[in-house]
Amino acid sequence: MATRLPSAPPILPGLAYIRPLGSGGFADVFLYEQDMPRRNVAVKVMPSDVRDPELRRMFNAEADVLAHLSAHPSIVTVYQASISADGRPYIVMEYCPGSLAQRYRVERIPVDEVLATGVRMASALESAHRAGLIHRDVKPSNILVTTFGTPVLADFGISASLQRKSTGEEVLAMSIPWSAPEVIAEQTTGTVESEVWSLGATVYSLLAGHSPFERRERGQNTKDLLRRRIARATYVEIPRHDVPQSLQRVLATAMNRDAARRYPSARAFAEALREVQTELGLSPTPLEVPDTDWSPASAPVDFGDSALRGPTRSHVERDVTRKTRSSSSVAALARDEDAELSSPARRGARGALTWLAGIGAGVVLGAGVVVAALFATGVL
Repeated sequence: MATRLPSAPPILPGLAYIRPLGSGGFADVFLYEQDMPRRNVAVKVMPSDVRDPELRRMFNAEADVLAHLSAHPSIVTVYQASISADGRPYIVMEYCPGSLAQRYRVERIPVDEVLATGVRMASALESAHRAGLIHRDVKPSNILVTTFGTPVLADFGISASLQRKSTGEEVLAMSIPWSAPEVIAEQTTGTVESEVWSLGATVYSLLAGHSPFERRERGQNTKDLLRRRIARATYVEIPRHDVPQSLQRVLATAMNRDAARRYPSARAFAEALREVQTELGLSPTPLEVPDTDWSPASAPVDFGDSALRGPTRSHVERDVTRKTRSSSSVAALARDEDAELSSPARRGARGALTWLAGIGAGVVLGAGVVVAALFATGVL
């Protein structure tokens, strides 16, 4: 899929546009400065030329899921969500200046840091699962880094309910290199066990410098070749002398081809990583999971809601020149993760926030009314 230009940033009340952060298939992300309280925020906006109900449904679900979970210290925080003056849904979130999207490919990340990150992400997923929610797209680029250097899980754009039965029309996770064999085979759109696989594959990637079934040779990372390797799911040990055999075994278990032989929960995977930390003489990373009787304060997420939600806004016409799409359906917008695997040109800081993949018109309208009144009374 050809890379598209981001849509024009919307005019939003109390927010001053600064610059674009990233553009994915499903959304554009911009950096704004919030007026009160004063801080930088990331605003995720649906593209202006997309009116697909399925995309709106996914966007609404992400906002609601984050509202349930963003108080978790290892999940990105959402501040608000609404509709811009030009009719686009948007989500205002915590600005995270970094991500693990490309760092693991260019830097040898220390084992202790990877272990801590794995435990934190497992804690985040365990909390989501206890709330009846599943992420379905766990991978390095969806782990952002806050201004305090803390990794947080982001991009719940294709999340789903654990209680809801899968349908043939649901969107499958498009990140093939980190998807479980049963997801690749389209036997399921996501389960706790497939989530454990994806997190295991993510931890593997952070240590190995590449996804588990990726090859260094040119032309060896096509969709078909990756699917075949994942279907066979033969664990290949990470060629690092500082990765202990105990950690290799933990990852091999998390990425077992048989879902029933993996860790039964994200928490169990976290506990296994904590045991490796203890073995290495490291302080185990605290588990951040809710109490057994915890339940979200808000109502369950409605994954079928595709309505435009938020206050009614006046329409703003924009003269925006941008690349056009042949289709604006969800399938056409799905990002092909595999195309990035063997690319020699790596995006730096700009690529760190591809995860994410205008109300001010009311102010302009109000100003026009005031001027008209002044003319009518003879003041002007």
